Amino acid sequence: MSALRGFEAVARLGSFRKAAQELHVTPAAVSQQIKGLEEQLGQRLFHRQTTGLALTRAGQVGLPLVREGLASLESAAQVMAVQRSADTLTVWTAPSFASKWLMPRLHRFVDQHPSIDIRLSASPLLIEGARTSGVISSDDLRRHGVDIAIRFGQGQYPGCKVDKLLPITAVPLCSPKLMTGEHPLREPADLRHHTLLHDDTAYEGRPDWASWLALAGVTGVDVNHGLRFNHASMVLEAAVEGQGVAMTLLPLAAGDLASGRLVIPFTPSVEMDAAYYLISLQTADETEAPETTAFREWILDEARQEMDGQQANQEIATGSQSG
Repeated sequence: MSALRGFEAVARLGSFRKAAQELHVTPAAVSQQIKGLEEQLGQRLFHRQTTGLALTRAGQVGLPLVREGLASLESAAQVMAVQRSADTLTVWTAPSFASKWLMPRLHRFVDQHPSIDIRLSASPLLIEGARTSGVISSDDLRRHGVDIAIRFGQGQYPGCKVDKLLPITAVPLCSPKLMTGEHPLREPADLRHHTLLHDDTAYEGRPDWASWLALAGVTGVDVNHGLRFNHASMVLEAAVEGQGVAMTLLPLAAGDLASGRLVIPFTPSVEMDAAYYLISLQTADETEAPETTAFREWILDEARQEMDGQQANQEIATGSQSG
């Protein structure tokens, strides 16, 4: 194995010295490893030239397979490293959803299931369309030792059991203090007097001020002006501090709206095609660990309660307007 790692490093870096530095051994040790590997294979792997090293035909053919094998071993080590005890549940989700929606509720699951330990991992991979993401599949869950993932996206995740957790509405949000003062927010046109807060998180279908203002029929507002953030949680915090008006996803603001730290100054709201989905492994016998089942039932119930609350609030608001 040491010889194969040495071969890959020398081929990649083109130098015994650089490979030795990376592997924390001496150049002589790397040279001896390569020599021993060549003797074992009965093939030269490098041409030693005055201008440097060049792979032989045997080296060129073997290098991709060696890299693939080393990568598989590394993945196996990662899988073993993240394996958990039977009573530990690993939940994988996007950072802003973790901090703004899941964390304020998680104590209720812990109270109901004190014997289950939660391992929460927040990653931008769970935002569909992020620059670093691809399609999340069952292989991704296994590789990272994940029991349940919560992802913003379109709901297509190969080999996984998928439940729609929360539909998404995009709304303007602001501190209650902006509803009064020199330029109170009474109608969308009043936005021209306020700073726009932009969520620049890299995900597909992100709500933006330009689309919302067009839907509201508002002109004369510079949509390129304002404060920009790369996490929705930062946008919401800026809005709470009264630094401007945010355009973001309603579920992320549920806690701040319930506490009165934020308000929705006016309509319209924008229904989005994407949603938050609950993802877990689809097993052949349709069974899953009791910890996974418990978390699934709990979080789906939490989501249902939030949607019922939103509907009730909308009905109250509609009745007040009618009165």
